[in-house]
Amino acid sequence: MGKVLMKGNEVIAEAAVHAGCKYFFGYPITPQSELVAYMARRLPEVGGLFLQAESEVAAINMVYGAASAGVRVMTSSSSPGFSLKQEGISYLAGAQLPAVIVNIARGGPGLGNIQPAQSDYFQVTKGGGHGDYHTPVLAPASLQEIVDLTKDAFDIADRYRTPVILLGDGMLGQMMEPVEFTEGTEIRTFDKPWATTGTRGDGPPRTITSLDLDAESLEKRNWELQRKFAAILENEVRFETYLTEDADYIMVAFGTVARITMNAVNKAREVGVRVGLIRPISLWPFPEKPFLETRGRVKGYISVEMSAGQMVEDVRLVVEGHAPVDFFGRTGGIVPTQEEIFEKIMMAARGVTV
Repeated sequence: MGKVLMKGNEVIAEAAVHAGCKYFFGYPITPQSELVAYMARRLPEVGGLFLQAESEVAAINMVYGAASAGVRVMTSSSSPGFSLKQEGISYLAGAQLPAVIVNIARGGPGLGNIQPAQSDYFQVTKGGGHGDYHTPVLAPASLQEIVDLTKDAFDIADRYRTPVILLGDGMLGQMMEPVEFTEGTEIRTFDKPWATTGTRGDGPPRTITSLDLDAESLEKRNWELQRKFAAILENEVRFETYLTEDADYIMVAFGTVARITMNAVNKAREVGVRVGLIRPISLWPFPEKPFLETRGRVKGYISVEMSAGQMVEDVRLVVEGHAPVDFFGRTGGIVPTQEEIFEKIMMAARGVTV
């Protein structure tokens, strides 16, 4: 296929098709509507099914039905619409059903605006619905990385029988970059003896539900889920480090903000400030390892976000007071600039509180 110039939302859709997704249920909302439109055209070409639901609530429940049949299925939305899906995501987690849910986040709270934001971090990493559950969350920083992480999202969903969230923002969804899809890549398949595809009389009926009215039985199911989450914590952590080996200060950023922050790191290095970057790729499970390796020798960390300060809480939890953790963010759909981030680095180097 070679390299093609595509918009971020369309890259997610095409990457999902390459990962074996043939079923999509969604509802348009800016800034992710192109993803829905692309799937409407693309899925019939590969023998799949696209259906625009009457609402986000309907879409996530259609995902529940398709996932129960064992197929690879996806839905997408943006912040207010994603909020409406939370009950259904909790049902998916409770019923142990694999699915991929895309959130191209926008400014909030409420209807907010259609500009990029990262203020859905709490919602996606802490279990935005009800009950004791987690969802793995992958946060790409480039359109080419979307290709790889979308495939990973479907594999993780099937491997652990869990919903997986792919988190972007309005900038990532709307930007255009050249990407390459590897043709002929084998799609991983997973046995799904639990799928409600009919037993043809060869066994007892299969039932998928998150309802369990017996307290002891529900507690047993919850501990089963916790063991699964522990396995995800052990095996599915993803992160990138940049110039952290000799750094006195370490920036922490994810998604598109990490790209801007990396430029500020390079600019600070040019003037002799030893600074590095930790980029979480999996937001849950949060990558503790790079912080444990650096927290005893660096002078401080600065979390840079398009929010009023959310990921910074996880940074402080893992640093555990071994070094100061400061925060710099813009909110309401405003993107931090390279110059602003560079100034915060220089302030830290001068001993001025960020």
